[in-house]
Amino acid sequence: MRCPFCGYENTKVIDSRSYFEGNSIKRRRECEKCGKRFTTHEKVAELSLIVIKKSGEKQPYSREKVYNGIVRAFENRNINTEKIEETIDKIEREILTGYSGEIKSSELGEKILSYLIDLDEIAYVRFASVYKKFDSLDSFVKEIEKIRKDRKLNIKQGIKEK
Repeated sequence: MRCPFCGYENTKVIDSRSYFEGNSIKRRRECEKCGKRFTTHEKVAELSLIVIKKSGEKQPYSREKVYNGIVRAFENRNINTEKIEETIDKIEREILTGYSGEIKSSELGEKILSYLIDLDEIAYVRFASVYKKFDSLDSFVKEIEKIRKDRKLNIKQGIKEK
């Protein structure tokens, strides 16, 4: 592993930890030349997952696209990037175990929304507005009313709010 500070090629691992439910490894490294320390993350390189767009076009799944969409939804909201990464890991694990290598973009969007509603209702509405292509204020109001209705139903059924 090359040192990001001086470019020297030899670094040593000081500490290794499993994180994100054992799906990743976080390592603390130290450069043998300059002595500076840095963190690296290891995880499965690529998913063999295809997303089927509404047009029927097939594209390789892009974690970066999902991440960027979620980050935009959380703009000016209080959440750390590790929580977002953890959520994407959960979404990917669910998709890989529940689908046979292909998923419709609409199913992927719904899956993302199902996790966002539990994290932050504002981020959920922001993501939904792009994903569902809201074209009027009424679209926002309908989605907010749906959230309120679901919340009331959960309270009646005794499901604990997060």
